[in-house]
Amino acid sequence: MTRPIPTNLLPDSAAQGDDGWLTIGGCSLEELGHEYGTPLFVYDEEHLRARCREAVAAFPDGVAYATKAFLCRAMARLALEEGMRLDVATMGELHVALAVGATGDQLVVHGNNKSLDELRAARKAKATIVVDSFDELDRLDVLHAEDRVRPRVLVRITPGVEAHTHEFIRTGQFDSKFGFGFGSGDAERAIERAAASESVAFDGLHLHIGSQVFVADFFHQAIDVVAPFVRDLELGELSIGGGLGVAYVDGEEAPTITQWARSVRDASAAAGINARITAEPGRAIVASSAVTLYTVGTVKELPDIRTYVSVDGGMSDNPRPVLYGSGYEAFLPRDPFADRPRVVRIVGKHCESGDVLVRDAAVPADLAVGDLVATPVTGAYGHSMGSNYNKVLRPSVVFVAGGDARLVVRRETLDDLLGTDLG
Repeated sequence: MTRPIPTNLLPDSAAQGDDGWLTIGGCSLEELGHEYGTPLFVYDEEHLRARCREAVAAFPDGVAYATKAFLCRAMARLALEEGMRLDVATMGELHVALAVGATGDQLVVHGNNKSLDELRAARKAKATIVVDSFDELDRLDVLHAEDRVRPRVLVRITPGVEAHTHEFIRTGQFDSKFGFGFGSGDAERAIERAAASESVAFDGLHLHIGSQVFVADFFHQAIDVVAPFVRDLELGELSIGGGLGVAYVDGEEAPTITQWARSVRDASAAAGINARITAEPGRAIVASSAVTLYTVGTVKELPDIRTYVSVDGGMSDNPRPVLYGSGYEAFLPRDPFADRPRVVRIVGKHCESGDVLVRDAAVPADLAVGDLVATPVTGAYGHSMGSNYNKVLRPSVVFVAGGDARLVVRRETLDDLLGTDLG
């Protein structure tokens, strides 16, 4: 592959400046790299807002941003400002949401193993709780006995739909740690129990068939499975979760949020569902809004084998290639739309041979030590899945818009690494 980086993989505001460097949100990536250092996550704020607005328009009955994709206070606040709710799955995610003023009607709490403390916090916040197990229903009974509060709940079911995605991110098949399966009869029993329970206010069903799903027909199949229950019980809500795929590499195409929503609504109408149809996109909101900047530190030529290009980040800021074999592209911000005839392996600085960011990266022929290199479509599951492996410091995150850059997550310091270390 020799052609330039496809523009559909770049944030909406990406453009080439007069000096040749790529700009995002009117800010030069050269200047951002110098000011904030690398690795660096650069998010196009208007891109984020545009996707939130699209989601709100596409799902008028309600749509929550799946915070697991990328969460900080600035992102939570932005999603709320644009009319989205927040889908959280841990005490930590809930804490961030509450820190920016999210109210109960703006919160949906997930998790396959919610503790009593997490359920207490969700109930105190007056959030909607997505019930995932009989043990959780037991815990809600215990809490109800304490204060007689009846939280609004959805029951998460696994419809037996195996979406064509990586096995680690499939969630709709019967063999899943999530939800109640129809194949075993657990879904029917959970629905009956929740509907009869004095401890919860049962209002609907939730399903999620997996992440990075490109084929709308899988959502149709899931809707057909649950439709009889939604119709017969006259439930108030059916959440089809998230999982919409995005393009990561040249040649990939994915439905837009609007196209996905239209397909889901059409399938629901055809199945005779009159309930509110809601959704929880995450990746589709944030993935292509960001690029990650790195600095090239080493170029190692192995004759007749390959060339390794080592950068100052790696699996600690983007573990997806290691976890899922995920593909990415790369380009040089100093000449973003140059041909890319040279194939290299871009690797991180961690003590792992598997620390690979881009397995077969097409790059310009003149890539050299000291260059800034960028990987696009890194707005989802990079920052949120990051780690301190090898005690590497987690990167800064900047939001850019209108020519201004705003630091929303500062880079960790060496002293931060000792913050919880009691010696």
